[in-house]
Formats: sequence, structure tokens, C-alpha cells
Amino acid sequence: MARQLTTVGFDADDTLWHNERFFRITQARFAELLMDHTPEDMGPEALDRKLLDAEKRNLGTYGYGVKGFTLSMIETAIEVTDGRVPASVIKELLEAGQMMLSFPIELLPAARAAVEAVAKDYRVVLITKGDLLDQERKLAQSGLGELFDAVEVVSEKTPEVYAEIFARHGDGAARALMAGNSMRSDVVPVIEAGGHGVYVPHGLVWEVEHAEAPSHSPRFHEIADLGALPALLDQIG
Repeated sequence: MARQLTTVGFDADDTLWHNERFFRITQARFAELLMDHTPEDMGPEALDRKLLDAEKRNLGTYGYGVKGFTLSMIETAIEVTDGRVPASVIKELLEAGQMMLSFPIELLPAARAAVEAVAKDYRVVLITKGDLLDQERKLAQSGLGELFDAVEVVSEKTPEVYAEIFARHGDGAARALMAGNSMRSDVVPVIEAGGHGVYVPHGLVWEVEHAEAPSHSPRFHEIADLGALPALLDQIG
């Protein structure tokens, strides 16, 4: 019997390997560096909100990833200090961003085994957002690159983007499944494109990536980790 699904897409950051933890570490450093330069009534939560607002505002200009995050930190530092932030702090923020681009890749549990198992019976495509060079670096260090039939680094994950990718690398979205940790980027839009979306929760999720689960859809699935993906695919058929 022919399979209903022929193509499986995997998200990368915080689905296959750790990523958000490095942003949290750097954001804590950002708060430390600005502690002595911000108004007394601006606590850590207010500073975090200012940074998040800058990140959201800059997505259309800088896109996703470390470089946009670093520029948003610098912009926020200038804003909250009324332009008085010392050059030494800007320098340390740049160095913190550069350090993020060199953090070693650590695969999440079951990531390799899941991709290897799925690749035996399906076309597998890595679909990720972020800076091209950084995503290429992480994929190379992960050791998973040879398992994928295709790799797509996109500026945004929309229904149209998924439809185009799965048409090009598979048999269309209706015969595809996407697995990832972001409800907003990895699940909702692929279901809207006609495919199956699998939510794989991760403990740390950037606020921008939150969205309501499309629980009403029969093409929505949730698994505890990627180790459960092969069994889910067998169930869907």
C-alpha cells in the first residue's frame, strides 16, 4: 500500500539541537552590562521587554538569528541610556554576539536516531530560519547534513513557503509533514498549507514563536520528543 506521506520536514534550532539557551545566556550578559547605565526604575524585566520590542521591530530588516539579535541589543542599549552607553559596553555586546556564533552544537536526545529512521522511508528536508552562514555552520557541526535530501534556509515560514518547498522537494504539502518546536513557524503554517504539523515541545521558546495550537485540525499532532516520530509516521501511513 502506498504511503499517504512521502516527505518529512525537520526544523533545526531547538528541534535537532540546542539554540535558545545561548540567546538566554547572552541576554543575561546584556542585562549585566547595562546594569550601571540604565535608569534606577528600569529593572531586568523592563529591559528584557525593551529588547524584545526591538527584536520584533527589526525582524523585517535583519531577519532571524544571532546577527539581528546582536544589533537589537546594541540598539536597545543606546535607547535605554539615551545614547550615553559607553563604547566599551558596545564592544562587549559585539563580542557576546560573536561568541554566540562559535558555541558548539549539542544535539537534542533522539535527534540523530529519528532523522536516520525517517530517512530510510521518506524524503527528508531541513527547513530552518536564520542567518545562512550560521545555519550552515551548525548543520556541518551537527553531523546530520548527509542525512537530508535537501536543506532550505528561509527568511520566514509561511504557508506559501511550505507549499513551494514541498512541491519542489516532494509531492506537495498534502503528502508532507513538518516537525518542530515552534507552534507559530513549524506547525500552524504547514497545516494551513495542507500538510501535517507535529509539535515537538522544547523547554525554552522565544516569545515571538508562541501561537495557539490548532487542536481542531486532524493534521495536528504532538509528541514528547523526536523519538516518537517514526511511530507517528507509521500511524498516519
